[in-house]
Amino acid sequence: MKAIMVMFDSLNRRMLSCYGCQDVKTPNFDRLARSAVTFDQCYIGSMPCMPARRELHTGRYNFFHRGWGPIEPFDDSMPEILKKNGVHTHLVSDHQHYWEDGGATYHTRYSTWEANRGQEGDPWIGMVKDPDTLPKDQKTQMMRKAMAAMGLPDMKKNDAVNRMMMKTEEDMPQAKTFQNGLEFIERNHDEDKWFLQIETFDPHEPFFASERFKAMYPDPDGYDGPDFDWPSYQKVKEPEEQRKHCVNRYKALVSMCDYYLGQVLDKMDKYDLWKDTMLIVNTDHGFLLGEHEWWGKSAMPHYNEVAHIPFFMWNPKVGKAGERRRSLVQTIDLAPTLLTWFGLEPTNDMTGHDLTPVLENDTPVREFALFGTHGEYVNMTDGRYVYMRCPDTNVRQYEYTLMPTHMRTRFSAEELKEMTLAEPFSFTKEVPVLKIPCGQAMGINLDAFGTVLYDLQEDPGQQRPIDNPEKELELVHQLRLLMKENDVPKEAYAAMGFSGEEPYTLEELKAEKERAAHPIPICDSKLR
Repeated sequence: MKAIMVMFDSLNRRMLSCYGCQDVKTPNFDRLARSAVTFDQCYIGSMPCMPARRELHTGRYNFFHRGWGPIEPFDDSMPEILKKNGVHTHLVSDHQHYWEDGGATYHTRYSTWEANRGQEGDPWIGMVKDPDTLPKDQKTQMMRKAMAAMGLPDMKKNDAVNRMMMKTEEDMPQAKTFQNGLEFIERNHDEDKWFLQIETFDPHEPFFASERFKAMYPDPDGYDGPDFDWPSYQKVKEPEEQRKHCVNRYKALVSMCDYYLGQVLDKMDKYDLWKDTMLIVNTDHGFLLGEHEWWGKSAMPHYNEVAHIPFFMWNPKVGKAGERRRSLVQTIDLAPTLLTWFGLEPTNDMTGHDLTPVLENDTPVREFALFGTHGEYVNMTDGRYVYMRCPDTNVRQYEYTLMPTHMRTRFSAEELKEMTLAEPFSFTKEVPVLKIPCGQAMGINLDAFGTVLYDLQEDPGQQRPIDNPEKELELVHQLRLLMKENDVPKEAYAAMGFSGEEPYTLEELKAEKERAAHPIPICDSKLR
């Protein structure tokens, strides 16, 4: 048995023709949909990049206990379990966060791995002088000074330098990553018991595609603004023509992703890997491209453009192709599914589910899906309703970890001064963990949005929150049960407005809504 996973980053399902998009050219995603099962109700779990990848490895939610961080010493890692059981696991990636403090224990869980440098602000090529292509605007300069003051990489300069090194499409990280993956298939297609993960950072911002794909999406008529392909995570402030220009850059990069996906499908055809190789195509989360008047994914609630993601799977044992499934699935389901495919049992700490029953006949494996970012909203959906519950920002929350690193830095000595040792959680293998006070993980102005409930059947664009106390109370009840199943820290209950084990009542809900009419002060959180 063999398995191939093709993983993209920040892939918005609404930009794929097989999910109904009319103006983005993605013929190979269409081809994939004809050759595999397309999932219509796949949701993220933990945001953003590395929290999602911890879920991919461990088969359980990350966001209740910590934010961005490495694989923990007590974590069950799906690729490592496969490796220890005679399955060769190979990662090829250009995802720069694997090579930083906050992701440095992921790639070493595989039998072998290959890295390609140069995505986004990856500190790759050493150049002292600022390149001529570096933006000179005030906002860019302020960002550079702020990053330097915190000892963080000069993202804007690094990106400008990295692009200088990419003279042709073949020099670009995505092209190199897929080439590495194709070479692995060429070397090993006749062998058995291997898992290949081809993972590209694209179409994550900056939306840097080669010229042939840009030409497929020309600028709006008369556009004479800047070449804008790296939006900040903030409210849309740019003129409409500039926004459309940026969206076209994203579309170009999606079409580039589609092209390289097609090369993997070509190899599946060439060697008839469809007969014995599981194929998974997925992403960690989506991206807002001006919907809800926002750019990005981390400074606003996780609307469906971010949370509702594309997902495809082919399983030769099941043999279903060209079909769609409506059952709720999530990233935490991938580890149990892959372990089962190779004849191994998911571990007791995995809360995800093997997706074989969903593939076979759309048998549901869960009634609700949870998703969120550490210290922020706790969101849930049953496929029709999406409930976004805003926490009380006055409740102090904590990171629970034995690997105290942020995205690009270690925890500072100052941050660690107040740490204590916490009792083991159900999944930490009887090991106590550090309990470290933290701020909001991604700096969201939580109280600016409040708790909201959407009916996707009546309002698929999530434009009109509904007032339905009975449905909200039902979802709150289910949320409490799921939090208990996931051994959530006590302060997370307090942040959600839940006290002890007593049922949450309709009267409490009404009182909470009355308080929300008078917002509490916003707490700024530091950049990490």
